[in-house]
Amino acid sequence: MTRHPISPDLVGLEFPVSTETWSSKDTMLYALGVGARPAADLDFIYEGRGPKVLPTYAVIPGGTALGGMMRAVEMRLEMLLHGEQAIELFRPLPPDGTVEVTGRITEVWDKGKAAVLGVESLGRDADGDLFRTHATLFVRGAGGFGGERGPSAGDGDTLPDRAPDIVVRFDTRPEQGAIYRLSGDRNPIHIDPAFAKMGGFDAPFMHGLCTYGIVGRAVLRELCADDPAAFRAFQGRFADRVAYGDTIVTKIWRTSDGEAIIQGETGDGRIVLSQSKAKFAV
Repeated sequence: MTRHPISPDLVGLEFPVSTETWSSKDTMLYALGVGARPAADLDFIYEGRGPKVLPTYAVIPGGTALGGMMRAVEMRLEMLLHGEQAIELFRPLPPDGTVEVTGRITEVWDKGKAAVLGVESLGRDADGDLFRTHATLFVRGAGGFGGERGPSAGDGDTLPDRAPDIVVRFDTRPEQGAIYRLSGDRNPIHIDPAFAKMGGFDAPFMHGLCTYGIVGRAVLRELCADDPAAFRAFQGRFADRVAYGDTIVTKIWRTSDGEAIIQGETGDGRIVLSQSKAKFAV
């Protein structure tokens, strides 16, 4: 495949359709990767109880489009950071599934010292549309190509002027990234100290999508009573890195029937998931 330089001309570029298949073993491994525990999350990690599938698992087959973009566009792996992630679920994900995934580049922004590229994917199975995902990649050192700057990081980042309705704390483990990467994101920046240093970081750090999945578990538990059928959509911007062993604090503000504003923080108060919203059935 020919790799294209980053430019606004990439908007609308479609990737070849891919067929993605998963089994209950994959969905249970993903649940463990985002911190599920037998005491509280048995339905998601034990085939004797289903298993149910965490809605945020959609980022795994949906991530095919991200892979397509990385193969189609000139970029250095060690300079990539995940910027934003959104998912929309049309039905609960099955524990064993096969989908056709289509993907396309939706936006390209020139931030000066960096470039931001967005990609959307749609997953369809034999019964029709199953999920839609949207993600952005922040490519450090790749700006200055003359494109539009696009929205700023703080746009729309307004929290209600009151205490959150719900606060959930989940601890992470030192081996969290080693487990999560087995679901498909093998970027060595999250496990290899030497590679992390090549990217300018002191040490490996947790996948943004692992943080996303942990906050998504809190949303599912508190707003959907752990029922994936009630989970409609979830989006957020990755605002800071999470170190292995950090506590992730999810703050939830109910704003209307079926909608909530979410913020993810570390135990010491650093915001790691911002501009986050969830939609759910009531």
